[in-house]
Formats: sequence, structure tokens, C-alpha cells
Amino acid sequence: MSTLGKRVHLNRIFSHPSGRILAVAADHMINYAVGMPEGLRHIEQTIAEIVEGRPSSITVNKGIALRCMERFAGRVPFIVQQMALTLRFPGFAAHVEVEEAVAMGADAIAVSIFVKSDAELETMKRLATTVREAERFGLPVIPHIYPLVMKDGVPSVSNTPEDVFYAVRVGLEMGADVIKAPYTGDPASFGDIVSVTPVPVVTAGGPQCNTLEEAEAMFRDVARSGAAGTTVGRNAWGFSDIPRTIRRLKAALGMDD
Repeated sequence: MSTLGKRVHLNRIFSHPSGRILAVAADHMINYAVGMPEGLRHIEQTIAEIVEGRPSSITVNKGIALRCMERFAGRVPFIVQQMALTLRFPGFAAHVEVEEAVAMGADAIAVSIFVKSDAELETMKRLATTVREAERFGLPVIPHIYPLVMKDGVPSVSNTPEDVFYAVRVGLEMGADVIKAPYTGDPASFGDIVSVTPVPVVTAGGPQCNTLEEAEAMFRDVARSGAAGTTVGRNAWGFSDIPRTIRRLKAALGMDD
């Protein structure tokens, strides 16, 4: 039964004929020290504009799902983020459990973790536990996995091919259904990673691009790599016209409506 349920959820997320997704993440506020981005200030309005753009799915934290998603129930697949973590401090907070995500009607649960860090084994264990629990309910698990490197004594997310490959392999070996990892920056190296990973791999949206055209160019490269798509945050709600931005980014991935 769990296999059927998982396939139902994944087919909702991966419903586009291209087999790709353009997912939007709006779970940033408790995960990143980004101040108060204008695009997330009025979160109910932002959620409405994201839904209007018809993304493949939307990822939110538990409280936002409970307060802002009911009016859009059934209109867009949604994913609940399980983890709060930050580069500034070690450790993490798992603020939603699998059964809660199932009860809310989520189509998947996301698990953000850092690897190549002091807390690597602890976060791997959290991911493995979530995979085990989610299997009983047929709920897909989508880890957002970020490899870390030290830059001037400060931990930073790495996008070197070797580090990204390691992050993706961690997701695979922990039993993930879809894996989100940083983009390496070029289709060839990311394509090498995708080609040896037997589950869908999607790229993180990355730091906000200076222009929408710059984001479109990056997503065209992502499509050429063979990736299953992108989960984007700031490069969607960071621009003024969110629905139009989502439509253009979908087109860049070859997902014209």
C-alpha cells in the first residue's frame, strides 16, 4: 500500500509531460539569516501569487501550511519542511513529524540537512528516521542536502561537483525519493551526477539572480543537464511579479503550459 500511495503523491508533483518540476520553496524565514525579504513579508499574499503561477509544488513550514494553505487545498501539491537549521549554529530543530504532515494532506516531507559538517552523522540519522517513518504512510521524502566548506573560517554551501555528488549520494543511500542539491554551475558536471543517480535529482534555486533573464539562463542549463527540475525560492518570490516569474522559469525548463 505504501508504494501505491507514494506513487500517487509523486505523480501529483511530477505531473508535467516533460517529467520535470518547477517547485517553489517559501520555507526560508527560519532557515536562513536573510532578514525580512520583501517577497516573504506578506506571506499570505505571496502564497496566493505562487499558487497563481501554477508551480509543480510549494514547500512551506508547518505553521504556514496550517494558516495559509487551506484556501488552496487541492489546487497545488504542497510539501512540508521538517527541519529548521542555519549555518550560524550547529544542530537542527525537527518541527514537524511524518504523521502531522500526512494529516495535513502534504504530498511529501522535505528534510534539510548539511553534510561535510560536524553534525553530519546526526542529520543523516534524522533523515534515515524520517524515511523509515514515511514509508509506513506512503509519503515521499525529499531531502534538501547542502555540502559545507569553510571560507575564511565561516561555513558556506559548496557547489563543487565532488561535494555535490557526495551530497546526492547521501540522499540516495539514506533512501530518499527525490533529492535536492546545489547546482554545480554547469550542465556537464551536474549531468554526470544525475546520470548515476537512480532517483530524480533537482537543483536548489541558488542565491537570487540579478535579473530574471539570468535565472532563466541558469534554468535552461539545468534542463540540459538532465536534472528533474528545480526547487526555487528567492528567484521566484524575489522578483516583483511572482506569477509571471514562475511561468517564465517553467518555460526555461521546457515546461510551457
